[in-house]
Amino acid sequence: MATIDADHVSVDFPLYHGSARSLKRAVFAAASGGRIGKDAQKRVVVQGLRDVSFHLGAGDRLGLVGSNGAGKTTLLRTLAGIYEPVRGRVRVCGSLNALLDPNLGMNPDLTGRENIALRGLFAGLGRPAIRRLEEDVRDFADLDAFVDLPVRTYSSGMVVRLGFALATAIHPEVLMMDEWFLAGDAGFLDKARLRLESLVRGAEILVLSSHMHEIVARWCNRVIWLENGRIQEDGAPQEVLGHYLAGKGSEEAPTLPAPLPAPPFAEATVVDALLKESDRGGLR
Repeated sequence: MATIDADHVSVDFPLYHGSARSLKRAVFAAASGGRIGKDAQKRVVVQGLRDVSFHLGAGDRLGLVGSNGAGKTTLLRTLAGIYEPVRGRVRVCGSLNALLDPNLGMNPDLTGRENIALRGLFAGLGRPAIRRLEEDVRDFADLDAFVDLPVRTYSSGMVVRLGFALATAIHPEVLMMDEWFLAGDAGFLDKARLRLESLVRGAEILVLSSHMHEIVARWCNRVIWLENGRIQEDGAPQEVLGHYLAGKGSEEAPTLPAPLPAPPFAEATVVDALLKESDRGGLR
């Protein structure tokens, strides 16, 4: 069973040239909400997260809200193992997929087809299964002939579509998402909605960072409001989002849609189906 435990987690980012006194440093310190400090080596640091604790179990879908620079993406990257806490600890049990960057895991000098094949090999697929994965990703991302061109020649929208298609082909127990997945043209977003919501429903645990409170309310059953790297409030979406929007000066109460059904969920994604077929001896 999937779980996430964050126990008094703090993350610091050293400023290696931060010892010099300057107007720039003073302005930066003021803008960071008092998050400039010193570590054990007396280095000047920006305190990205400060004493963050929570527990998530199967069925939990956590939304992270807060102003720009509040620590939402830092927390996602810490949970995903990209950043290491300087104090406290993070423990994640279960297979993990992190949708944090549209370029994550892609080599821009390789073609779209080669990047798809690499993702398939990483998932343990054989050649026939990888060919089926290529077809699914190519068709969903509308790459057409571009699938055989280097990814560095793609437009930003094509990179997002390819990254989205690759990321959503894998069905994890723990899903972490930054709001890049909502980028792209309107036609693609409409096409992606059902596939994305199926992925969200299929995860045992979801951690989502977004400024779109309607999405947070629909997909999450718990919300943490971060400010200056600390937890400002932790609770039900209706309550926390209401306080957060009021703190931002919004006079209107948020209109929150009905949440998605809780797990267990629907169909496996493409990679899951291919792996099952491979286990039965159908893919050699």
